[in-house]
Amino acid sequence: MSSQAPPHEENRAGFQGQLPAIEPLLSEVIATLSLAAHAYLSAEEGKASDTAAAQIAIDVATFAFERVKERLRPEERLAITQMLTETRMTFVKKRGL
Repeated sequence: MSSQAPPHEENRAGFQGQLPAIEPLLSEVIATLSLAAHAYLSAEEGKASDTAAAQIAIDVATFAFERVKERLRPEERLAITQMLTETRMTFVKKRGL
């Protein structure tokens, strides 16, 4: 008995027999969460910033980075570290801490 899924099930899953590497997926998630945190911190016309949502986005991005950082190339690790640091600094400034 084969452990592979029938072809129609593979196509439905979207991977067509090949799973993507976790590193680029998590790097994209981290970047998206960092951008979301900045958006939550931006006060729009008639709408206050959402520091609670920003903190959640930062926390989840940080956790994801901690889980994957050893598997990243040094330049990727540095870029994400800088991005998260800048996001945290914006959060601290916004909260007035």
